[in-house]
Amino acid sequence: MSEVKLVVLYPQPTDVAQFEIDYPAHISLLHEKMNIPTDHKPYTVTKFDSQPQNPSPFYQMFSMPFPSAEALQQTLESAEMQEVAGDATRISTGGAPVILTGSDAK
Repeated sequence: MSEVKLVVLYPQPTDVAQFEIDYPAHISLLHEKMNIPTDHKPYTVTKFDSQPQNPSPFYQMFSMPFPSAEALQQTLESAEMQEVAGDATRISTGGAPVILTGSDAK
């Protein structure tokens, strides 16, 4: 079994200020529903640079590793993660978030 990653790409929000208010609450919901201690961050969040001459279609990326594809699938199918996913869609005002899975190239 090899590690797999869940990646969520958030399109440019229609209201950046509101997204910046909503996202911390979304992450708190993730911690609560998935029983992740508040002082532990088993994920990374990346904000993308976007200039007028080179606009990025995405504003932000969330990436979280899982020990196996089975563990990821089990998590994605849980009622708790379904609630978190619904909230991700709610806060993503620039369009539905793009959800990808994959592993590091060797």
